[in-house]
Amino acid sequence: MNCLNPPPSDGLPDFCGKCANCTRIEQACDLQTRFTEAVEARENLRETDKKETRIFVQTHPDVLVIPPDPPQMMIKVDQVRRVIETIYYRPGEGRERVYIFTDSAFMKEAANSLLKVLEEPPEFATILLLTENAGELLPTIRSRSMGFTLCALATEEIEKDLAKHRPEWKPPQVALVARLSEGAVGRARGFDLDAYTAARDHALAILKSALRGGEHTELFKITESYRPGAEGREKIEALIRTLYSLLRDLVFIDSGAPELIRNTDIGSELKRLAESADFEWITAASDRLAEVERGMRRNLLRSLSLDAFAAALEK
Repeated sequence: MNCLNPPPSDGLPDFCGKCANCTRIEQACDLQTRFTEAVEARENLRETDKKETRIFVQTHPDVLVIPPDPPQMMIKVDQVRRVIETIYYRPGEGRERVYIFTDSAFMKEAANSLLKVLEEPPEFATILLLTENAGELLPTIRSRSMGFTLCALATEEIEKDLAKHRPEWKPPQVALVARLSEGAVGRARGFDLDAYTAARDHALAILKSALRGGEHTELFKITESYRPGAEGREKIEALIRTLYSLLRDLVFIDSGAPELIRNTDIGSELKRLAESADFEWITAASDRLAEVERGMRRNLLRSLSLDAFAAALEK
């Protein structure tokens, strides 16, 4: 939409990827990194300013990315107000103003505030609402929007893209991230591999402790590190996602389809785990993990929840 030198194509819109607008907009592709930078910048503000500051990602004056605002990880009304305040100004360097909401988790007041601008947007502005489930959006928002279903990219396509954009990763790492990203190229490019492998080490230790039984010293050392606060919450959410990923791989192995596992770099270790984990145990583990998630919403102590999770699954 804002490319200065769109190349000849088959009639569909395209971009050059080289002009000043393209290169500046592309800087927002590593969304997780930009998001982390914005959160860290806010943490360095005075306490009074911190409370009034909302998270945005903007690498081009006419393109604004609106992610969920931590720690609640919801789109808040002040973020929507920023859109309303700027959308009626004509673009400064591009042809259109573009606003991208990266999640459908709107606070109710924020969603209602967006309705007016969705109903009567200026002709030079485009609003994109990204969601994994359109049903999460208010019916009044859906009725004012055009829906487009985007399919996941093939693993091979993700691997080719990562080989170009993340040259520091070795082929096994590229293959791992390509599978874990579930066909989302932006997620793959911004994937925090170090954080994932650290969470996976903990997840494996918890599963091994549950399957082995007996001594839990190592388990307690791990679970004790999951402290209260926003940082601890993000850490345990990553751990839970990783546990689900490993349990899913165990199901594939027990089903005779090891080629479908995502954690390909630890395939042999997962096969050894699968020898002790039957379908009944994996189902029980998934149910217990769901209980841990529900406990988090009730603010139960995280370390004790994880201890109870492993202890309840002892064979």
